[in-house]
Amino acid sequence: MSDTIPDVPPEAWSGVHRGPLREGEWVRLVDAKGRRHNFALQAGKRFFSNKGHLEHDELIGREEGFTVTSSVGGEYLVFRPLLSEYVVSMPRGAAVVYPKDSAQIIAMADIFPGAHVVEAGVGSGALTCSLLRAVGPYGRVSSYERREEFADVARRNVTQFFGAPEGQTHPAWNLTIGDLAEALPASGERCDRIILDMLAPWDCLDAAADALLPGGIVCAYVATTTQLSKFVEAVRVHGGFTEPAPWESLVRDWHVEGLAVRPGHKMIGHTAFLVTARRMAPGQRAPLKKRRPAPGAYGPDYTGPRPPGIPDVPAED
Repeated sequence: MSDTIPDVPPEAWSGVHRGPLREGEWVRLVDAKGRRHNFALQAGKRFFSNKGHLEHDELIGREEGFTVTSSVGGEYLVFRPLLSEYVVSMPRGAAVVYPKDSAQIIAMADIFPGAHVVEAGVGSGALTCSLLRAVGPYGRVSSYERREEFADVARRNVTQFFGAPEGQTHPAWNLTIGDLAEALPASGERCDRIILDMLAPWDCLDAAADALLPGGIVCAYVATTTQLSKFVEAVRVHGGFTEPAPWESLVRDWHVEGLAVRPGHKMIGHTAFLVTARRMAPGQRAPLKKRRPAPGAYGPDYTGPRPPGIPDVPAED
């Protein structure tokens, strides 16, 4: 039996390759201290660092997962970058959605092959890469970005990751410059999922409700507790969605060395809150929550949207 395994078919648009490293591919070098370097392989070029230099030709043609020694004795581990590694090291226009949150969005918003996903706020393209991989070439990701400079960075990053030929991009991706609240209704598109990564996702709630198919999911990615509160209450007041589910995820590494097993000193703590809710069928409303709100939850200091049955409380003089 041959040991040769064919490369991932280009039509899969996975952003992944098998086999020996080739010219034009990106590689990731990691030294003994964990410092990382990412660059595209080019025949005849050199990579320089504080540990001397390496010839690109020393890497081209070899299977990934090897160590290489620089001109002054520095050792580097060589692999192709994973998507989770690529997005935290790629050029940025806006802040990126971190892999821990992208993974939660893909799972909890149930992004599936063939889905049509609308994304508001493309940022630097980190979440876009994960969405495109999840929907596959038979799905669609329609991204809306208000700022041209962010869109330019995202185009370059997405194109670089998936290895699209010059002047082309992923066939399932459409990037529109504009405000989703206006551009999505004008497009007449219907979709399965909507991801809102923006400062005021509640401003897009009506547009999202009109575009989402019954049973579809809206997912908001917000950074602060005030944004979280306002979006959750706006979803409740809208009435066309199920009870919103808010959460966040924290990632802690562990030190494991013989009997010395303890939490690591580094942790990816708060990055953002996520909120999901499902679209009801037209004219249908989810049952109201039976649980009584906590005392003071909607007191005189609360100024946000009020769920049905919660009266205004006048401020005290």
